[in-house]
Amino acid sequence: MKVGQEQIKMMPPIDASEIPWVSLASTSAPERRRNNIENVLKTNLSMPLAEVVILNTSLELEPDALALLPNALPLGPLVAPTSRPAGHFLPEDLASLAWLDAQPAGSVVYVAFGSSGFLDATQFQELADGLALSGRPFLWVVRPDFTIGAGQDQFDLDAFRRRVEGKGLVVGWAPQQRVLSHPAVACFMSHCGWNSTVEGVLHGVPFLCWPYFADQFCNQSYVCNVWGTGAKLRRDERGVVAKDEVQSKVAWLLGDEGVKARAVAWKEAACGSIREGGSSHGNLLKLVSLLRQQ
Repeated sequence: MKVGQEQIKMMPPIDASEIPWVSLASTSAPERRRNNIENVLKTNLSMPLAEVVILNTSLELEPDALALLPNALPLGPLVAPTSRPAGHFLPEDLASLAWLDAQPAGSVVYVAFGSSGFLDATQFQELADGLALSGRPFLWVVRPDFTIGAGQDQFDLDAFRRRVEGKGLVVGWAPQQRVLSHPAVACFMSHCGWNSTVEGVLHGVPFLCWPYFADQFCNQSYVCNVWGTGAKLRRDERGVVAKDEVQSKVAWLLGDEGVKARAVAWKEAACGSIREGGSSHGNLLKLVSLLRQQ
């Protein structure tokens, strides 16, 4: 398919070092990387053969990308009901909601890296120190297996909890949608997995982007370069996001009214797409009609 400049004007720019199949190299064995590439190629060849391709996105969020897939049927943003747990790997710590209730509106930095993200001990320490230095209340999700590699036991998480008591809360897992919809939350420090990205957009929360691999870098580019609803956390010469970077980006993001306004605008666009009469709502009705015809 020939792609012209007009078609890709709103598709996100990607740094060459962050192309999905390149970034896979740092997290996967060569065989797994090759398998991932082969699966993507196989999927791409199969997609034009499908009558429709159901996607968790909307025409408003990705108009130019969706234009390149004529049989796309975007139904999103799709999110699970908040009334009960769905698809969670760990028990939710509901104490986080009571803690949020006690925080000022628009003050809390919510930090969560999904079910598979991880940090080594050095990076863990830098992030912890950066959150403490930010001076902002924070809710940090730290899974039991969140740190890896040599020296992973050097960080005393219990001592850190005591150090930030009254200012920060560390939990093993949180009810993310309920957290993101809470008025106390000011921003979302995220690995930019697509589910988390969509949930953040749907709730109008600005992002601090910390991607690891694969599509997460593309999602970061949507947030920072297309939607204008967040900032990229940059690594230093060690390959580490330093505590000063965390502190400065938190201060910048929470002080930028333009980012906040754009986050609210994209929230309205995302919510509008799934309301009755919205683009995704209309596509859902099309899908129901197609299924009835089978």
